[in-house]
Amino acid sequence: MNDTSGHPLVGDAVALSAVNLSLGSGANRVHILKDIALNIGRGEALSLLGPSGSGKSTLLMVMAGLERPDNGSVLVTGADLGQLNEDELARFRGANIGIVFQAFHLIPTMTALENVAVPLELSGDRDALSRAESELAAVGLGDRVDHYPAQLSGGEQQRVAIARALAPNPAILVADEPTGNLDETTGSHIIELLFRGKEQHRTTLVLVTHDAALAARCDRVLHMHSGRLATSSPQAHAQQTTKQI
Repeated sequence: MNDTSGHPLVGDAVALSAVNLSLGSGANRVHILKDIALNIGRGEALSLLGPSGSGKSTLLMVMAGLERPDNGSVLVTGADLGQLNEDELARFRGANIGIVFQAFHLIPTMTALENVAVPLELSGDRDALSRAESELAAVGLGDRVDHYPAQLSGGEQQRVAIARALAPNPAILVADEPTGNLDETTGSHIIELLFRGKEQHRTTLVLVTHDAALAARCDRVLHMHSGRLATSSPQAHAQQTTKQI
């Protein structure tokens, strides 16, 4: 289930094979991802580590269908993302993938409640507002449901983004520094929420993080350097990260 060959295995949530991606044009074109081959099992928690600019966030974007590679294949829950047009990709993401960005991407003209309800409403959930309220309560924002993003701190906006990603019970959750803007206590609470979803719904987690506690909870840690992947252990990385901090 945890093969990194890039060849699809039965039960894979994600299977990437020979993925390359360059961004920019002409002399400014940069090779971001280099021959990425990766399999992630259903229900697995995977942590991506590495220095800034190593390609971690871009790899998440490829898995979520938000960036198309120059070549190679990207299979997510058995679907070949390269065969889907933009509308089909959007529908697929809505039904299967929860995404937490570093920049939050909350809709500024909507309240916290409305932001969390959006993916539920798009999926046809008639109880969207009630479920959104429950998700906000779960991340400790039950008293902030009517606040707009500009009225929330960075940490509170991060929790709204996490609630929005978790609300549809996605098969796969990709998150870029999900505890990066949170204090230690709140960060620990969010970690518990992420792994509770993993256990209850067999959610596959793919996390970019520098949080040693979060990395240590994952089944597997991959280290990225200059657009390439190398394996490591959660325990080893957790110790290394603690020293760096």
